[in-house]
Amino acid sequence: MYQLLETIRCADGRLENLEFHQARFSHARKLNFNAEDEISLEQQIEGPDFAQAGLFRCRVIYGRQIEKIEFIPHVYRVVNSLQLIVDNNIDYNFKYANRKNLEQLFEKRSDCDDIIIVKNGLITDSFAANLVFYDGKKWWTPDTPLLPGTQRARLLEAGEITARRITQNDLHHFQKVGLINAMNTLENMPQIGIEKIQF
Repeated sequence: MYQLLETIRCADGRLENLEFHQARFSHARKLNFNAEDEISLEQQIEGPDFAQAGLFRCRVIYGRQIEKIEFIPHVYRVVNSLQLIVDNNIDYNFKYANRKNLEQLFEKRSDCDDIIIVKNGLITDSFAANLVFYDGKKWWTPDTPLLPGTQRARLLEAGEITARRITQNDLHHFQKVGLINAMNTLENMPQIGIEKIQF
């Protein structure tokens, strides 16, 4: 049986954005494993002593039940350039523990630091993040992500970003792109100038 994954930001022992992780976790368990029972992430996750100070990724690996919880020290990856990669068949609508298909696309990044995946002409995600684009006034996020992330959901609900259709041909309308995920907020995300995207 395949496994799913939640990655939760843990800063100084505090789990962040937990309500959005809980919603995705519960939805994924129900759709993938016909799970009708509710499992509370807050009740199941107990941070170890070593994770009470500093920044960690809390990884919850699960199927119908939680199978493993681990805390990994987080080091931010530098991203200064992006390679546009087209794949019209990629499917990653749940956060699978097995990311083989995405890893194969990532290997095509040439000398760039990360990728932007284009599916049927539409902008989706990077290798491990949702995308936000700045037009000089506000931040926009594609309405066609491969996987709608928890940080994206929080920012949309807060009105800090707005979803819209973004095609490959729209990219020149923006000044820069940011990469958001559970670990990257709007304040600390990598920001890359549009000119640093290789087509």
